[in-house]
Amino acid sequence: MYPMGPAAYDRAITVFSPDGRLFQVEYAREAVKRGTTACGITYKNGVLLAVDKNIASRLIVPSSIEKIFQIDEHIGIAASGLVADARRLIEEARTKAQRNRLAYNEPIPVASLTRELCDTKQVYTQFGGARPFGTALLVAGVNEEPCLFETDPSGAFTQYTATSIGTGKVDVEKIFEKYYKDGMSRTEAIELALRGLNIVSEEKIKKENIEMITVEVGKKYERVDKEEIGKSLAKLDKDLDSDKKAKASE
Repeated sequence: MYPMGPAAYDRAITVFSPDGRLFQVEYAREAVKRGTTACGITYKNGVLLAVDKNIASRLIVPSSIEKIFQIDEHIGIAASGLVADARRLIEEARTKAQRNRLAYNEPIPVASLTRELCDTKQVYTQFGGARPFGTALLVAGVNEEPCLFETDPSGAFTQYTATSIGTGKVDVEKIFEKYYKDGMSRTEAIELALRGLNIVSEEKIKKENIEMITVEVGKKYERVDKEEIGKSLAKLDKDLDSDKKAKASE
C-alpha cells in the first residue's frame, strides 16, 4: 500500500496517501488525544463546560492555567490539545463575535461562529507552508436555545447533547451515554460532568482543579463557584460509595 512507507506522505499537508489520508491531520488528532479532558453537557435551558486542569505540581497556581475561555456574553469555548494553538482560534472567535455585534447589533449565532472557526481550521489543512491546528474545541452557548458543538483539527464539526474531548474522551462518553437524560437540571448536569471527569482522573478530583462554566437562556456566561462544585463532589462520593456497595452485595 505504501511503496515508500507512510513517511513519504507526511512531509506536507497537501499530500494525500494512496488510501486518501492526510497524515498531518491525523497527527494533529493525536495531539488532541494527549490533551486535558474537557466535557460539555446541555441541560434544560442551559449548557455547561467542565475541565479538570490536572495540576501536576503543587507549585503551580491553578488560576494561571486557563482551559475554558469566554467569547461573548452567551458563548464559551473549552480547548484540548495544544493550548497555544487554541488561543489563536479563541482570539479569532472573540473578534468575529464583536464584529457581528457591531454589524448587526445582535449576538452571533453559536452555529455560525463554530462554522467560521472550522473554516479557518480547514484552510490550514489545504495549503503548503502551514500545519493543522493541534487542538479540538467544545463550543457551548445559547441563542434561542442551548447548543454544544465539537470541532476537529480537520475543520469538521458536530453538534452534541453531551460530549468530551482530550485524553479520556471515550471513557467519559460512555458515562454520558449511560447517565445522560433529556431535561436534566443544572445541578444534575454538574454532577454528571464531575462523574465523567472523575472516571478518567488518576487521583480523586479536587474542586480547586475543576474549571466549569454555564450559559443559560436569559442569563449570561457564568463561572460555577468552587463551593457549588464542592457540594456536587460530596454528593458524587456518596453515589459512588452506594454503587460500590450495591455491586459488592450482588
